[in-house]
Amino acid sequence: MNIIAGRKPVIEALNAGTPVEKIYILNGAHGEPLDTIRRLARQKNILCTDADKHLIEKLSRDTNTQGVVAVIGTKEYADVDEILAIAASKNEKPFLLLFDEIEDPHNLGALIRTAVCLGAHGGIIPKHNAAPVNATVAKTSAGASSLFPIAKVTNIVAAIEELKEKGVWIVGSDARAEKRFTEVDYTLPIALVIGNEGKGIRRLVKEYCDFLVKIPMAGSFDSLNASVAGALVMYEVFRKRTFL
Repeated sequence: MNIIAGRKPVIEALNAGTPVEKIYILNGAHGEPLDTIRRLARQKNILCTDADKHLIEKLSRDTNTQGVVAVIGTKEYADVDEILAIAASKNEKPFLLLFDEIEDPHNLGALIRTAVCLGAHGGIIPKHNAAPVNATVAKTSAGASSLFPIAKVTNIVAAIEELKEKGVWIVGSDARAEKRFTEVDYTLPIALVIGNEGKGIRRLVKEYCDFLVKIPMAGSFDSLNASVAGALVMYEVFRKRTFL
């Protein structure tokens, strides 16, 4: 995780347009510089949250944080239209991933690596409650994150509506779904929704899916790791598009 600590360094990073993912401010801390940080964060739609001393110290090795640390991303983000244009330039039907609050950067990195290997054109992540594309993601993806266009959006549901207007079908994974993941026509323009590691796909996001699919399993476990489940469905997209 890349961190900037200290009031002045964080303000300078915000003013310089550094890709700040999230800001933590010590509980009870006040002062004009912190007010400036909060104001800039609001203007740039960056999540700014209170944190206890233990978390601040855990995030930064700098002993002089002045009660504020910022988590810095390592990726320049695209927008949804740019990702769709990549598919069009290759004369391919769009194949996107929607990461619905994936919080573990190792899972995100593994998913991105698989996506690049299997021909996905790009991904979409929410601005809040999600792992940033940081150094951990880059390492876990074996560098694939630098090759994979990602759009960061305020609202995943709004992004889904935008994709639907452009002819993209939305497929989500749900253990209680009636349809198996192998029973969808993935030669259509497709966006796969990969849900949170513990909670899965959020209810509202699920309601906007065109297809809900399940991965049949044997044994006492009823769910797979997010990156494994995502890899299985991604491979099915690749298989159906490649071996017609």
